[in-house]
Amino acid sequence: MEFIPGQADTHAPRVYPKRSAGQEFFLILMIGALNTITPFSIDMYLPAFKRIAADLHTDMAQAMLTVSIYFLGFGIGQILYGPLLDRFGRKRPLYIGMVLYILASIGCATAPSIEMLLAMRFLQALSGCVASVAAMAMVLDFFPPERSSRIFSSLVLILGASPLLAPSVGGVIVDIAGWRYVFYVLSAITVLMLLMVMFFLPEGHESDSTVSLRPRHILSGFRDILSEPRFSIYALAGTFSFSGLFVYVAGSPGIFLGEFHVSPHYYSLIFAALSLGFIGSSQANHLLATRYSTETIFRTTLTVQVVASVLFFITVMSGMGTMPLVLTFLFIVLSCAGLTSPNASATALVPFTRNAGSASALLGFIQIGIGSLISAGVGAIQMQSTLLVSMIMAVSSGVALLMLLVSHRLFIKTS
Repeated sequence: MEFIPGQADTHAPRVYPKRSAGQEFFLILMIGALNTITPFSIDMYLPAFKRIAADLHTDMAQAMLTVSIYFLGFGIGQILYGPLLDRFGRKRPLYIGMVLYILASIGCATAPSIEMLLAMRFLQALSGCVASVAAMAMVLDFFPPERSSRIFSSLVLILGASPLLAPSVGGVIVDIAGWRYVFYVLSAITVLMLLMVMFFLPEGHESDSTVSLRPRHILSGFRDILSEPRFSIYALAGTFSFSGLFVYVAGSPGIFLGEFHVSPHYYSLIFAALSLGFIGSSQANHLLATRYSTETIFRTTLTVQVVASVLFFITVMSGMGTMPLVLTFLFIVLSCAGLTSPNASATALVPFTRNAGSASALLGFIQIGIGSLISAGVGAIQMQSTLLVSMIMAVSSGVALLMLLVSHRLFIKTS
């Protein structure tokens, strides 16, 4: 009998082996390292855009397109790898994906034209995203549901540090050796990760030949995952809440460099300081999760986020959007996102064990897809950046809260 990804899990509850604190720490570190492949792939070469454009005889717009093409490949890869991780276990797809990522990174480093670089970036994203999907699924493989929110918070800490480190490291590499060596470094780092996966990371999910890979069954499986109320509610509400981070990343250059005319160096310090709010709140979730349920933390934090976003928008609309106030509101909104993200992810994935790979893939696809579309509006709409960012943050967080309250009343019984 074939198992269609997305079916309800009717087997016996998973038994989690006991591990020492040191073993758990190493396991979380390994999973977190896998989850950094994508942010390093996106952020590490950002300081090289001008040099890439000059070297490949193109313009900045074409060079920046390499980021968009990466998001496209990442989104498609999410859907592809989910069922494969459920069918063949976690490590075999990881081996194949990481090897292809290494080859694609070398292809980026040796690309003779912008067209070849775009093609290699797409392949790099398509293959490398297996690490992110597997990392999400392995949280459920190795840790019980009541601890998953705290583990996701640990991953957010590791993930959140990546945008702070990657551009700086990339800038040093570009200055010393040139932009091509950024991709050589990415391939070398992934070789080390691949060796660690091979020799030190346990297999969290054995291969299951009953999992169907027929396209019709895969699509049916994703539909069944979406039909699980807890998944659809928290995946969508969490994504609209988390989209505030996407909007901030897309709009912050216009706010600080364009409107407040700060220097690039000062802007990098602002970016780092606001990122600490997101990282710090995600770590506060460790303490909160010991006292409150993930649903309670998510609902309460989302309410605070809505209030802060609306006040942010009203402040800017009234002409009182001074830089200190803008920084304060952004810090609050991003701190809320640091709490809503791990709790929404943990709650959405609770119903799934056997098909955790497919559920994790679909969750990532929804987060990246909706978040990228919302952030794209920042560049598409001609409006003052601070006003636009505050408006989108207020609308997206408001949609998240409304969706949660209405859906919760209709489908989920509160405890």
